[in-house]
Amino acid sequence: MAKYYLQCGSNRQIRSAASAQQAALSFMDLVLQAHLWIYDDPALTESDCRDHLMMEALLHLEPTIRVSQRGYDRQDAQLVGTPETIQQWHSLMVAVTRLLVDAGLGSRNVSSVASLTSHRTPLPRLPR
Repeated sequence: MAKYYLQCGSNRQIRSAASAQQAALSFMDLVLQAHLWIYDDPALTESDCRDHLMMEALLHLEPTIRVSQRGYDRQDAQLVGTPETIQQWHSLMVAVTRLLVDAGLGSRNVSSVASLTSHRTPLPRLPR
């Protein structure tokens, strides 16, 4: 996996990913973690959730995510659309919500599942 330098407005991250697009999606996952609660609110439709995310993006993010393998503030950085990346992230969150319901885990919410996977230290691996 390659190392990517990502920036969108004042948000900067270094991520490892198989492609610039995957790095942008991983970056957006970090940026939008604070908004996971919207997928747990039964009063909000999928469209409401997407609209909320897009409004937050308009207020706090640049229209593009700059992705480079060479460093920050590079003129040769690849530009990835913020709205398109948010749409991909939203689609993943909707899919997770539907999977929880289909698996009979409707009482679990997206926020609690996300907190299980966002450990700073990796979980121990079983020996082979």
